[in-house]
Amino acid sequence: MCGIVGWVSFDRELHTESPTLRAMTETMACRGPDDGDIWARGPAALGHRRLAVIDLPGGRQPMTADTPDGTVALVYSGETYNFTELRRELLSLGHHFTTRSDTEVVLRGYLQWGTALPGHLNGMFAFAVWDARLGRLTLVRDRMGVKPLYYLPTRDGVLFGSEPKAILANPLAPARVRLDGLRELFTTVKTPGHAVWDGMREVEPGTVVTVDRAGVGTHAYWRLATRPHPDDRAATITTVRALLDDIVRRQLVSDVPLCTLLSGGLDSSAMTALASRHLAEHGERVRSFAVDFAGRTDHFVADDLRGTPDAPFVHDVARTARTEHQDIVLDAQALADPGIRARVIRARDLPIGFGDMDTSLLLLFRAVRDQSTVALSGESADEVFGGYLQFFDEAARSADTFPWLVRFGRDFGDDTAVLRPDLTRALDLETYVADAYHDAVAGIERLDTESDFEYRMRRICLLHLTRFVRILLDRKDRASMAVGLEVRVPFCDHRLVEYVYNAPWALKSFDGREKSLLREATADLLPGSVYRRVKSPYPSTQDPAYGAALQEQARELLARPGHPVFDLVDRERLRSAAHRPEPVSTQAARRGLERALDLALWLDLYAPDLSLA
Repeated sequence: MCGIVGWVSFDRELHTESPTLRAMTETMACRGPDDGDIWARGPAALGHRRLAVIDLPGGRQPMTADTPDGTVALVYSGETYNFTELRRELLSLGHHFTTRSDTEVVLRGYLQWGTALPGHLNGMFAFAVWDARLGRLTLVRDRMGVKPLYYLPTRDGVLFGSEPKAILANPLAPARVRLDGLRELFTTVKTPGHAVWDGMREVEPGTVVTVDRAGVGTHAYWRLATRPHPDDRAATITTVRALLDDIVRRQLVSDVPLCTLLSGGLDSSAMTALASRHLAEHGERVRSFAVDFAGRTDHFVADDLRGTPDAPFVHDVARTARTEHQDIVLDAQALADPGIRARVIRARDLPIGFGDMDTSLLLLFRAVRDQSTVALSGESADEVFGGYLQFFDEAARSADTFPWLVRFGRDFGDDTAVLRPDLTRALDLETYVADAYHDAVAGIERLDTESDFEYRMRRICLLHLTRFVRILLDRKDRASMAVGLEVRVPFCDHRLVEYVYNAPWALKSFDGREKSLLREATADLLPGSVYRRVKSPYPSTQDPAYGAALQEQARELLARPGHPVFDLVDRERLRSAAHRPEPVSTQAARRGLERALDLALWLDLYAPDLSLA
């Protein structure tokens, strides 16, 4: 796992711009703490920061290949899980290798297949290839969008990087956010390609972007397609299990310490159990880590979202799978620490608000990184197999909007309520969301035999797989790479996604429960408690001390009347939340506080030019 950056300027020689390129590259040091270098020749310059995972001495980048017609240079981030098979194929085609790294396989694969290369890859990746033979830059992102990649067209070329901060480190990139960027920031719709920062774009998942003197071009090499599902229940369960066995086996390959992230839910428990079984074949034990909050198990209060604490289920799985397990226990003081919350915002480059769930994720990853370099996560199983409450909530299923927004408003409150009324009117978020929804559902293919209900559920599944999952994948990537931890997501393997997406909803929920196919496919691996457990989201603290700390920070912010946050946040609404007498212990009660404080931190860190007209 790594961080990549680059600059193409067709009107200049970029070898003279080394200081700027190094500044861009150094913004990615957190993603690649082990090594870094730059390469510049003619109109192209590439930078790379490396987190060494496979072939520690041999995978240095930027990596180049000299051909009779010019140099081809690569910077690559991620993992290619089928690189061993591709290496054999490329050897048979006459290619020669000097390292054991998957990076060289990607480079040689480009020499063989050109822009058709991504279709050969199984993995999570984002990479850039400068091809001097063609005078062309190629940017590629994996099918599901696990690894991030952004670009900003310039007058004579393009800037790109794994994260916006790399691009913003170049003087050509304006740190400006217009109203449309704020609309994207304040909604949970994940408009494809939208990067919030003015002029910047996100390379869409499953997409190739090319840049040459003629301009910027894009084409999709992969999209989820509607196909008939011929298998019955038994065959589907068998296929899901076979896919999961192969996926986890592939993703356990690492030359550095590896672990699993265990929540006690179905997804992470199944993944941990599969990893444990595969490693046991080689006489190894899997290490597992879970996040918990001080006093949570003893003082847990059930609500509509979370009926049980995680810890008892985590420990059941750890015993059954015989993992070397450790709980990472956090307290309210750490969760509310403005310094930690600033690190979250710095990792995301934006104040995208998940509150204490973001802070705890960063703290969990920081603790895990002390003992492991790679972690496997159960992320995305809810989107693939249909695990969220909105899949079963009739109001959410029938709403003419993104189904998660129906649940969010009910369960988490409205964090835009703290914004200034004049800004709220100018943003018109209701229209923005409505337009985004209609764009998202336009053109979703329907089978001739599909009932209205099955088609409705297909649409809901696709929205989660093309919109909602990208929000969570980006959150996990940024938090993990901020501390140099590589997180792999087995449930994002495109073979599994394609197969399960086309299974009818009646099959996905054949027993009337969430994730029926996953549960039955891994039933032999799970303790009974986890098999029976109802879906519970990522944990959130219930400690009123956390809410009290937020209120105190809000009062301190109110004492700075000239702070630019009050161009966005309504002072009186924030004052009301900061002085609320009752304990602020629920996510809904503190969401406005978290939003206002995060906006203030973001403005302090980035000083963006806010164009609110």
